[in-house]
Amino acid sequence: MTARRLVLLRHAKAEPARGEVPDDMRPLALRGRSQAGAVGKAFSSAALVPDVALVSTALRTRQTWELLSSRLGDPARVDLELRPELYEASVADVLALVRGLGPHVGTVLVVGHEPTMAATAAHLAGPGSDDAALAQVRVGVPTATWSLLEADAEWADWGRGGARLVEVSRPGD
Repeated sequence: MTARRLVLLRHAKAEPARGEVPDDMRPLALRGRSQAGAVGKAFSSAALVPDVALVSTALRTRQTWELLSSRLGDPARVDLELRPELYEASVADVLALVRGLGPHVGTVLVVGHEPTMAATAAHLAGPGSDDAALAQVRVGVPTATWSLLEADAEWADWGRGGARLVEVSRPGD
């Protein structure tokens, strides 16, 4: 069996919160647009093209996906699922989505929000995890940062300490 890979990505930098725009409708800032494209380029270079992308329906996460996927070569081959539950998701919510993936899925990308993306990585990280990466997810991650986890288990069996946290990275690292 080949290892399954889970990539947990915090959306790119968004415009600051302002009273006139609901939080879930905040767009990416110019820096965020640049970050998202750089994430896509990094994913393509590292062969981290997902089979499935689970993306929060918040505007900033959708824009992050659109810009990064344009750098993946053939984004049409990625099964995109816009998931409203990812907007205010808990670790348990993310795990429920991951555990529902089919056996044909080798790599999944979740584009979501803090503190859930880092907390999910910390929850799943077990023996063999990179110490520096684990220290980072325990305190949270900046925008446009992804955590890569791997495990040989079926998706349905992913749980606390059951994966290796291989890296935490962001454009320019």
